[in-house]
Amino acid sequence: MIRPVVPDGALVELGRIGASPDTLALLVRDQDTRRLLLLRAVLDAADAADPTVCSAGRKARLREDWALLAEADRPPPPGTTHRPPGAHRQPRGTAHLPQGAPLLPDDGGHRPPDAPQHPRAMPYPPPGRSQHPHAMPYPPPGRSQHPQGTPTSPPDAQRQPPGAAHPSTPLPHPSPATAHSPARARLFHPLTGPWALSCLRGLDDRTAGPPDEHRARRLRQDLAHFSAVAAVAAARAGIPFTVRLTARAGVLTLPSLGSLRTATGGDLPVDVTHRDGRLSIRQPDAPDVVVHLESGIGAWSGALAWTSVHALPGLLPATAPMPLDDVDPYRAVPGPRHRTLGGPATLDDTDCKRWLQAWSGTAAALRTGGEQRMTEALALLRCLVPLERPPGAGADGRDNCSATRHEAFGALLASPPQDAVALAATLVHELHHAKLAALGDLVTLHHADAEARYFAPWKTAPRPYDGLLQGVYSHLALADYFQRRALVTPPPDGEYAWSRHARYRAQVGAALPALVGSPDLTVKGRRFVDEMTATYERMAEHPAPRNHTARAQAYVKAARALWTQRHTPALPRPKE
Repeated sequence: MIRPVVPDGALVELGRIGASPDTLALLVRDQDTRRLLLLRAVLDAADAADPTVCSAGRKARLREDWALLAEADRPPPPGTTHRPPGAHRQPRGTAHLPQGAPLLPDDGGHRPPDAPQHPRAMPYPPPGRSQHPHAMPYPPPGRSQHPQGTPTSPPDAQRQPPGAAHPSTPLPHPSPATAHSPARARLFHPLTGPWALSCLRGLDDRTAGPPDEHRARRLRQDLAHFSAVAAVAAARAGIPFTVRLTARAGVLTLPSLGSLRTATGGDLPVDVTHRDGRLSIRQPDAPDVVVHLESGIGAWSGALAWTSVHALPGLLPATAPMPLDDVDPYRAVPGPRHRTLGGPATLDDTDCKRWLQAWSGTAAALRTGGEQRMTEALALLRCLVPLERPPGAGADGRDNCSATRHEAFGALLASPPQDAVALAATLVHELHHAKLAALGDLVTLHHADAEARYFAPWKTAPRPYDGLLQGVYSHLALADYFQRRALVTPPPDGEYAWSRHARYRAQVGAALPALVGSPDLTVKGRRFVDEMTATYERMAEHPAPRNHTARAQAYVKAARALWTQRHTPALPRPKE
């Protein structure tokens, strides 16, 4: 297993804070492949886990869920848009791969020491255990050598000749018959990544410590969530089924559809039946709830206990709706959150209207910063996760917070935007974090350690080198965005854009020398940083008005003086 090669032209494009559609597709395809390998690691770890951690019954249920998920990956019969009732059943004893590439890619015989091992043959789920005994066999786990994170080396996406049909063929991207199948839509959904990592932590007895009730309950909940993922994929694929799912703490979540508040609290079984786009949910001691699937995102029901996943219109008229997910249990980072971030929000009607108002103007606002910004958003953004306003935010609504998560590629976490321009700027900022993180999975840019020693004008505390690189990259993109916007918009919007450009460019100028001067850059990292520097310098061809430049430089000078006073005595000595 080897890394896909990043062409020099793609590295140059990314260093210039741009990217062609082909370069963006390379990043997306690699992240999708890593997601499949992460799922491979979960299945491997579950299969290898001690029965006290993952019982035989839970392992059998994983096979059942996989059978249903793999069936949802098969394209419908020619000339149809869905499978007719019963079409997913196979005669007993027939085993075949779904059309196109397998859900879990083979490694082709190339494997680094930390990669998941090759899948070994695995029988069908035992008769009587699976609700889908004749479906695609569960792709068999082997032992995972990388239980706590995304494997570092995905398969080479270009090794097979055109048209080759081989189990090691990776996923084509995009392809309506494969990459956009209901199964892959669920597996590639950003919030499936945090779920998979949570499973790995629970299954890894080397780091999780001795079993305890809290860890055991969390693992039960995590593994039960996979059943819901498979059920949603099957429902979207038009497959009729009946499965038993598990509500978590009184809430049954069906990813991309919504959540049901159960009549009683705690973790309890819930039976879900799907027929013809309608889900019937049966819980103990309560009336059945009927839920109707909507096209794309969400599902509606007349039951007050049901909450649908929200969706915003596509960024462009021809594009798919954008999930605004405030129900997924994996949307929040576990443990204490960063002090500048708000917690996960649950939206009311007012919040939804505010998001819709800002979102409706975001496409136009992005385009004022160049068509490239729209291209990036269409290629990289897969869902929005609303956050509460940050702690200490003022009453004027100007204070907001946002974040991306490496394990949730394609998700943008953000508090309610002030307006369309603010939301567009947030997209530019956070999507450049996502671009650089994805590039870092493919190319080693530096060998710097994690000690926090560098000044960054946008942070009050010292930053490690990698954090500085991330910050400079995203702020350089913001400086470019607002400069382009300033050149095409009249006052007062143009004046505001010049002020933001001047602030971001001054911040980049103060931090860039530390990046350029580092001896820890690799050859590719040096090329990348040199292109960033050239981009910064080209901005001088269209300088901001002097008053904005003077204020920005004074701001950075004051920030540096305060930072030096607070941190210089405690900083580690620089390398000799």
